Amino acid sequence: MRTVTATAVTAAAALAAGAASVAAGRLASDAALKASPGRPLPTEPRLTVHGTADGRVILTRDLAALRPGTYGLAGDGSHAVVGPVLDSAPHSADTVVRRLERVTHGTLDAGDAVWLTPNLHVGNPSTALGLDHADVDVPGELGPLPAWFVPGARRTWVMAVHGLGTTREHALNLTGFLHRRRFPVLALSYRGDLGAPRPPDGLNHLGETEWRDLDAAMRYAVRYGAERLVLLGWSTGATMALRAAARSGLRNLVSGLVLDSPVLDWQATLRALASARHVPGALLPLAVRAAEGRAGLGADTADGAADPAAPAVPTLVVHGPGDTVAPWAASRRFADRHPGPVTLHSVPHAPHAAMWNPDPAAYEEVLRRFLTPLM
Repeated sequence: MRTVTATAVTAAAALAAGAASVAAGRLASDAALKASPGRPLPTEPRLTVHGTADGRVILTRDLAALRPGTYGLAGDGSHAVVGPVLDSAPHSADTVVRRLERVTHGTLDAGDAVWLTPNLHVGNPSTALGLDHADVDVPGELGPLPAWFVPGARRTWVMAVHGLGTTREHALNLTGFLHRRRFPVLALSYRGDLGAPRPPDGLNHLGETEWRDLDAAMRYAVRYGAERLVLLGWSTGATMALRAAARSGLRNLVSGLVLDSPVLDWQATLRALASARHVPGALLPLAVRAAEGRAGLGADTADGAADPAAPAVPTLVVHGPGDTVAPWAASRRFADRHPGPVTLHSVPHAPHAAMWNPDPAAYEEVLRRFLTPLM
């Protein structure tokens, strides 16, 4: 009887431990699979506003607060734009002073919790940039997908797709540049975004299912006059662009790809986001396995996420070693394996999906040279 009882206790303990591990793995995988659009990723530190005056804002001293370039500064109910660090401005040892370009909405008050975001603009192309645009609904497989269309004279359309932690407002950083070069721009919302259909399982699939919404947008563009397509994506939006260029029935119309901070190794991205949520290292493999089971990310594909096949069109990858969400090494390996179609432009000191922000003029010059033969 004692043997039977001991065996039962051991079995029960094993089941309980297994159930706890599964639950912990699911919780850990939520860091990526349930990332909310427009909310900061867990890798982005919260900063405190210590004060504002004379076109300056004083922030908590942190590596993020010291990033070079121009960024959005977002809080709950506020948004501003900050420029370079002002080293010569008086400040304490635990603070940083940056130039305050403008407060877009709300207020910045001492004690406010804020975070840096690549999004410089809020609103739509008309309110943010003064550009004529149309609010359109792209027919997607799950329902209508809200999008902004900014017209241009060319027959080559740019399809702009945001990624983790951002919304289609991210595309506004480049919309003015593209408009000046007469490209029509379609900036897409996709499943899981505000106003777009909810995924059936409520999860972000890191581009593995979302690419079909980009495919729907490509069909919409062709229906309304596009003869060629450039797919421009950030983060998982870049993954969507890769998938669409390989799988879409309209892939023959794709003339180029622009991939900013592409998620090429989803396992590394899952681990990074879960780790940033303070998931213990021992549970990180469980988070990856939970994601595989929940979102089908482990399914075999001909263009596997960690080692995409050679793209059939010219491809510009803009990425840098400062990205802690999508490893730069994966982009470097991608470019090394496919030196013909793929060009890698490295940007130092830039976080995930913010390769434009350290030096917008330099980024846009690289993009101009890439796009000119595709016009």
